[in-house]
Amino acid sequence: METRKQTPTVADALREFLQLETAGGVLLIVCVVIAMLIANSPLSGIYAALIDMTVAVQVGNLFINKPLLLWVNDGLMAVFFFLIGLEIKREIMDGELSSFDQVILPGMGALGGMVVPASIYIWFNLGDSVAMDGWAIPVATDIAFALALLGSFGARVPVSLKVFLLTLAILDDLAAIVIIALFYSAALSPTMLVIGAVTLGIAAAMNRMGVTRTSSYILLGIVLWIAVLKSGVHATLAGVLIAFCIPMRDKEGHCPLRELEHNLHEPVAFVILPAFAFVNAGLSLSGVSLDALLHPVTLGVTSGLVLGKPLGIVLFTGVAVALGLARLPKDVNWTQLLGVACACGIGFTMSLFIAGLAFEHGSGAYFSGDRLGILVGSLLSALAAWALLQFSLPKAVSDSQQA
Repeated sequence: METRKQTPTVADALREFLQLETAGGVLLIVCVVIAMLIANSPLSGIYAALIDMTVAVQVGNLFINKPLLLWVNDGLMAVFFFLIGLEIKREIMDGELSSFDQVILPGMGALGGMVVPASIYIWFNLGDSVAMDGWAIPVATDIAFALALLGSFGARVPVSLKVFLLTLAILDDLAAIVIIALFYSAALSPTMLVIGAVTLGIAAAMNRMGVTRTSSYILLGIVLWIAVLKSGVHATLAGVLIAFCIPMRDKEGHCPLRELEHNLHEPVAFVILPAFAFVNAGLSLSGVSLDALLHPVTLGVTSGLVLGKPLGIVLFTGVAVALGLARLPKDVNWTQLLGVACACGIGFTMSLFIAGLAFEHGSGAYFSGDRLGILVGSLLSALAAWALLQFSLPKAVSDSQQA
């Protein structure tokens, strides 16, 4: 007798996502440690030569010539942002962002988690116009690291708390995309912007006409990526824009978007993000002193992540609950929410990405200070989150007690 394959449920998809993100977070930690060890060893010269190695691609008169670091940050990370775009569209159409009641509490948390950290950073760096470019660095949340930390507590974590973190992180990513588009674009090329707009229009028209072959959208996505790269807008935004054009369902009820999202999760979690972490986390500690730790840029990033993130999230969600706009998730208390808010201060991947955009044309000292602040702030946030969750989550039940 032939067994019929069951259609994955939303719970199955959530479980798979959490498992991938948790494992990916562990691999990220390994890559960060390896990069730090190499950057502070006799192999540091080889590491620097590797990330600065020029890679060129030419097709006719079209020529792209970038160091390996930027191929990872502009190229591979476009795939990461493409996956984020798919997740955001799915959540808007079918998931946690599909109704106002579901969005309001994590939405207020995400808003507070942007406003307060940015304000803290600005307060530390007022009067320094170059340093002020980094104001958005502490607003980001690294979903892989945050979920890896939450996943370490296993079944002790209420599902509603996981959903709250996921929704808040997705909104955080969406906000980061908007910030990158508005504040971190270079001088614009009208010709390339027109080419990009036409390409995006074709993709949107294909969606309206019911074209569901995802390979067609991916080819257009490559054209869009090149146009956006040459336009002065950051190239990774092409990934988000083309993701919004992927059809949610075909005539038979299949979900091309979910299938593509499923296929991309493993390469993003286990290849792209670890590669990004490896080429960006190699900070030499040889020149780090008390002065470096107390530099306004370092203090602004560290304080924004460690203090600003949890303070903003708890303050804004508290206001929403007090005004009756929302209520705490089921089986979740304020201490647990504070623990998750501290986990949102782990800004590693997205913070490093925004730091690169903020200071790629500025002083190397600022970028070193930002990376130091990101590493210290993310580590302290992780420790605070672990301690709070260890204290506040229900104790694990042993097999003997269950029997």
